[in-house]
Order: sequence, then structure tokens, then C-alpha cells
Amino acid sequence: MGVENSDDEEDDSSEDEKENEAEIQRLEEQLSINAFDYNCHVDLIKLLKQEGELVRLRKARQKMSELFPLTEEIWLDWLKDEIRLTEEEPNREKVYELFEKAIKDYICPDIWLEYAQYSIGGMGSPGGIDKVRSIFERAVTAVGLHMTKGQTVWEAYREFENAILSTAQLERIHTLFRRQLAVPLMDMEATYAEYEEWSEQGVSEGVIHQYRKALKQLEKCKPYEESLMAAEPPKLAEYQSYLDFELKEGDPARVQITFERTMAENCLVPDMWAKYNTYLDRQLKVRDMVLSTHERAVRNCPWTMGLWKSYLLALERHGADHHTVSDVFEKALNAGFIQATDYVEIWQAYLDYLRRRVDFKSSKELEELRGAFARSLDYMKQDVEERFGESGDPSCLIMQIWARIEALHCKNIQKARELWDSIMTKGNAKFANMWLEYYNLERSYGDPVHCRKALHRAVQCTSDYPEHVCEVLLTFERVEGSLEDWDLAVQKTETRLNRVNEQRAKVGSTYQHCTGQHGSPRGGQKVSEKDPEGNSGWREEETPKRQNDDKPELRNDNCSVFISNLTYTLEEPEAKLRTLFEICGPIKQIRPVFSNKGGFKGYGYVQFESSVSVPEALKLDRREVEGRPMFVSPCVDKNKNPDFKVFKYNTSLEKQKIFISGLPFSCTKEQLEELCKSHGNIKEVRLVTYRSGKPKGLAYVDFGDEAHASQAVLKMDGMEVEGNKISVAISNPPRRNVMDKPGSSRPGADLMPRQVFGSRGRGRTQLSLLPRSLHRQSEPAGKVENGTAAAQNPATTSTAGETKPLSNSDFAKMLLKK
Repeated sequence: MGVENSDDEEDDSSEDEKENEAEIQRLEEQLSINAFDYNCHVDLIKLLKQEGELVRLRKARQKMSELFPLTEEIWLDWLKDEIRLTEEEPNREKVYELFEKAIKDYICPDIWLEYAQYSIGGMGSPGGIDKVRSIFERAVTAVGLHMTKGQTVWEAYREFENAILSTAQLERIHTLFRRQLAVPLMDMEATYAEYEEWSEQGVSEGVIHQYRKALKQLEKCKPYEESLMAAEPPKLAEYQSYLDFELKEGDPARVQITFERTMAENCLVPDMWAKYNTYLDRQLKVRDMVLSTHERAVRNCPWTMGLWKSYLLALERHGADHHTVSDVFEKALNAGFIQATDYVEIWQAYLDYLRRRVDFKSSKELEELRGAFARSLDYMKQDVEERFGESGDPSCLIMQIWARIEALHCKNIQKARELWDSIMTKGNAKFANMWLEYYNLERSYGDPVHCRKALHRAVQCTSDYPEHVCEVLLTFERVEGSLEDWDLAVQKTETRLNRVNEQRAKVGSTYQHCTGQHGSPRGGQKVSEKDPEGNSGWREEETPKRQNDDKPELRNDNCSVFISNLTYTLEEPEAKLRTLFEICGPIKQIRPVFSNKGGFKGYGYVQFESSVSVPEALKLDRREVEGRPMFVSPCVDKNKNPDFKVFKYNTSLEKQKIFISGLPFSCTKEQLEELCKSHGNIKEVRLVTYRSGKPKGLAYVDFGDEAHASQAVLKMDGMEVEGNKISVAISNPPRRNVMDKPGSSRPGADLMPRQVFGSRGRGRTQLSLLPRSLHRQSEPAGKVENGTAAAQNPATTSTAGETKPLSNSDFAKMLLKK
């Protein structure tokens, strides 16, 4: 019987080994595809340790350490395994090298203690005691100020000195006690009592004074230490308060150890790394410490451009060689930034560095700078535009800087002009500030002929501030020009300004006519949602004008919601809407909107007995109705509140939210939540869909705090979900485009006509069965013939200048004229 049980156990063990080996091979294959999968590295290391595959385990740990800083737990496991493997080997240097790598990732008292204790085992070798003492000194320097764990390092140091006690060593132990008692540490009273008992000569007044001073400091720090002990990880707010206190106290050593403790538990918070780096750059300025911290920052948060930028500056500031700076820059380009403008800024930082090292007498360094400028422009055009759909540098700042360098330092004004010609061809010729920047360049380094040429072109092309460039041209001719030049400038400016005023009048009258005659598509509703890769969506809804309502006195917008995006084929929409919304509260009336032919137009209104029901109804926003997401928004009369807008989603950087692209269309909200919940507390999961309800393969996950979101980016980016490789980044929504809206603050907004979409909506074929003559009034101002149509057509304007509707006879007269 015992033999049979033994055989069964062996079979089970063999099956487990086969399953584990298959899983190990799968993980190794996945890492060969995506080496930056953090969770995959961790799982592989756990399995290899479980199976006892020590050689493969060592390689797996080495690969992970090359890509990521390792946690204290992973380092301690690795170090203990290596110590066991090298017990029989006379060479201990490999383990010492591993310890040196471990202490660079984070400042951890436990790793320093393990390092010191391991070194004690080699004290019998030549110079062994001095080596142990050196490691202990480095340990108390690095973590001796750690309020809660520093004491163990001090005690281990004293025990070591006691173990090799001799007459000469007594003074060393006295010194260690005195040094420790001068540092505010938890339970330091016990250390003082131990010193009193150990010292045969008693405690000197100097030591007592230092001890009492440390006790006072301990009392100040205790509230912060107690709040840390009571808080749940990552304790960011508690550490922030502690840091503010230490910065106010002003002790650099204590500030540094507090920063290190903070980073050990908040290694994925870029803002905290930036704060730490700034402190080191401005206060301590110790080269090795500064550069080491900058390197750790970018290894922990490689997606944060600001950390790479400050790293490049720190390298230059501390005299790093050119090869090192260039290597760091290349790593930055491959770090995977979350927005196009990040690449512009990192290129600018590197180009600034290259410019500062050129003496403009050495052709080698100058050619390297020019080559870098050319490469940056290619990189923006190819790599950045391909990924983000934009270059991130619409004003061509990099080219502007290059042109100024060529003109100022290289005296090559012709090259500068070529660059500015290229800038203007990229859509910048309509902006006055661009022309004036070019004019100032010519004024400083060029000649009056080219200045005049630039201003004449500016007058013809500028559409935002034409009056300003006209004034600059006239001022220039007053100072520089002849009578003929002055006459020509006056003629051109007058012609241009007259044309601009005509266009503005046409745009204003056309807009008034359009708003007076035509409603918005689908009853005035406007719904826009943008979801490019890496950006979140926004939606604005304008409540349609409610015409032909038989009972206007029954309306109450405060108790109503506006429903849209319903399918046109919805049967009995009133009954359907009543079923959906009766759970929100008593309904007073439902008003679905129908066309003249009786067809449902896909939107309507639900009015409740009480305004208390409205918030409950708004919770049904995006509820799926017959395969389409139903939009629910507050009901606001746009005639009374023209500035009212509803923005469903944020349009600024959301550090606590991640954007996921590349999801399979079959992925559900529940599946995604299950995938993400291991990285932190989830507040909301939103799958992005088309208006029809079909998925886009995009999603947003809102975490409880920034640290969890950063961790999710680090561990999920590149992961495979149902065969699809997903991309994960911090959510950075696009700025809302307000260029074409009336009342926009953008310069020249009053000159540019508002785009009016046809009755079939935006982005669709604008077919219409109306005669062309009826559309003349809504054409762009530049295409209206024979003057200002709205001003000259008596059928469309009243004597008071107000737009009034056209009658049937008016339409007939217009057709007969054709």
C-alpha cells in the first residue's frame, strides 16, 4: 500500500514539473517578444526558484536587473542564493559586486546589513577587517539616519568591534556609541542605558549634551514616524508632510534619507523623483550622488520626459563626457513618451547641449550640430507623426532656433532664410507673430531689401492680425524707404485692409443668416468625440431647438434631460423611454422628436415631476439601447444659455488614469477590470465605442492614485490580450479645438468663417436636394460673389439689419432670377 502511494506522489510530482517547465518556456518566449513585461519577469523568477533551476534563475535575474530597478525583496532573495552558491568558492568578489549593484537601486537598511554581515565572513583574509569596517562606515553613512531601521546597523557595527575587542578597540566602541547617540533614532534611550552600563568611566558631558539634543529632534520627528507606521502603502501624503518638515529644518543628511525612504515606497511617482532631483541639483551638488539619483529616476519612470531632460542637464553640469550624454539621449528617445511635445522638448534639450559645446571655429562640432538639427526634423516627421498623428512642433521652434544659430553664430543668413521659407510652408504663413519673428531676424542679421520683402509677404498672407503687420510695414518705410516705397506700402496696406474688412462683414452676415434660417444637424444636436491613440475623448452636446411644441408652458428644463444617439428605427420611442427612465422617478411627460414625415429623429426629452430625478437619469448615460449607446445630458435652452457646455471627459493630463489601445473588440468591461485590478484600486473602467456602439479597441482605466496608474503602465504596456499586443500610457487628452467657434479668444477668430456642416452631419457626403441658389448665403466669405450677399439682398435683411426668415415667395423670386 505504501509503495502505491509513493508511486502516485512521484507521478503527481512529475506532472507538476512538466506543467512548470511548460510555463517557464511560455514566459521566456513572451519575454523574447516584449522584454519590458515586468510581471512576466517576476513570474519567471518565482517559477525558476521553485524548480531549483539556479543557473537559469541567475540569468533571469540579471536580465531583469538590466531593465528595471529591483525591489528589496528580490535583491535579498538573489543575494542569499548567490551567497549559498559561492560558499565553496574561494572567490568572494562576485558576491561583493552583486551587493554593490543592489545598494545603488534603493537605499535599504536590510541590504546594507546583509552586505556588512557577509563581509564579516571574509575578515580572515588579508585586509579583511579594514574592508568590513569600510562597509560598515558606508552603511551608517547611507542609512544610519534611518529613524526606524538605522539602529540595527549601528548595533551590528558595535557587535563587530566588540568581537575583535582589544585595548586599542575600546576607543573605537566609545566612538561608535557617541556617534549613534548623536543621531535621533527610535528607542535611543535603550542605547544610552547600554552605554552607561558598558562604559567604566561613565558618560561624558559632551555625549550627554549631544544625546539630549538628539532626543529633542526625535520628539519633533515622532508624529511623522507614527503617521507613517499607521498609514497604508504607499504613504505618499505622509511622506510629503515629513519631507516638508525636514526641508524646513534644513539638515541635508536628514532630507536625503527622508527622500530615499519616500522613493523606496513610491518609486513610480515621477513628481517625487523630480522634487528629489531638484533638491540634489540645487543644494547638495555632489556629482556621484546627483547622477546616481537621476539615473535611478529614469529607470523607474522612463516615460517621463522631464526626468530625462533634467538628467541630460545634470550630466552636462557635472562634466560628463560627450559619449555618455549622447547615450542617455538615445535611451530617452526609446523610452516611450506619452505625447508628441515630449519629443520636441527632449530634442531641444539635446540640441541646446550640442550648441553649448560648439566654439563655431571647429567644423567638426558645428557639422555635428547641423546633423543633429536635420535628424531631429526627420525624426519629428517620421517617427513622432506616425505615432501621434502630429509632429508636436506646429510652430517649428526647432527650425527657428536653427535659423537663429545660423544667422548669429555662423553668419549664414542664406541658410536661415531657407529654413524660414520651410517654416512658412508648414501652415505658419497666416500668423503675424511668425512673420514678425522672421522680420526681426532679417532686421538683426540681414538687409533692408529682405526686410521689406518679408513685410510685403506678411501683409498679403497674415490672417490673424493684418492691421499689426501693416503698421509695422508703414513704420519700416518711414525710417528706411523712399517715396516710391512709401506709396507702394500705403497702397498694399489699404488694399489688404479693405479686403479684410469686406471679408469680416461677409462672415458676420453669413453667420447671422445661417443661424436665423438653418438649425443644426439632427435638430441642432452636436456630438463630437475624439479618441486617437493615447488620448481621451470629449463630448459636447448642444440641446436642439424645440419647435412646434404644443404645450410650451409645461416645459421645465430643471426637471428634464435630453436624450440622443438613439436609433432612427426605434419602435414606440415614447414607451421605450418611459420603461428606461421610470426607475429614476415619476415622469411628467416624454417628448420624442419626429420629422415632418413622422419618422423618429433619434432624440427627445424626458421631463420628471421633480428635479431630484434628474441626477438619477444622468447615470443612465451611455446605457446601450438596441445596440447603440444612449447619451443622456442636462436639458438647457441654448437660446437662454448660449455659453452652456457639457464636457463629459477631462481634456488635461490625467496622472491617475491610463489609456489602453490595441484591445481586441471582444474585450468586455469586466474582463478589463479583472486585468487591471491587481495593480491598484480601480475607480472606473470605460470602453470607447463609436456612436453605433461598436468598440474601437480603446479604453480608459481610472485608478485611485497616480502611483497605481504608473505601476499599471510599467507592468501592462506591451502585454498580450487575446492575441493582441496592447499599448498602455498615462492618459493625456487632446486640447479641445476652439478655433472655429464664435467668441473664440484665438487672434483673428472674427476673420475666419465658422464651418457649417450640411444636414447630413460632419464627415458625410453633403448631398442636398435644394437648389444651389439657396446655399449661396452659407458659402465661405471668400467665395461670395458680387459683394456682401447678406447686406445687398433685400430679401434677407430687414430695415433694422436683423435677419428674418425667407418666405415661399422669396424662394420663388430667387429661383426665377437664375
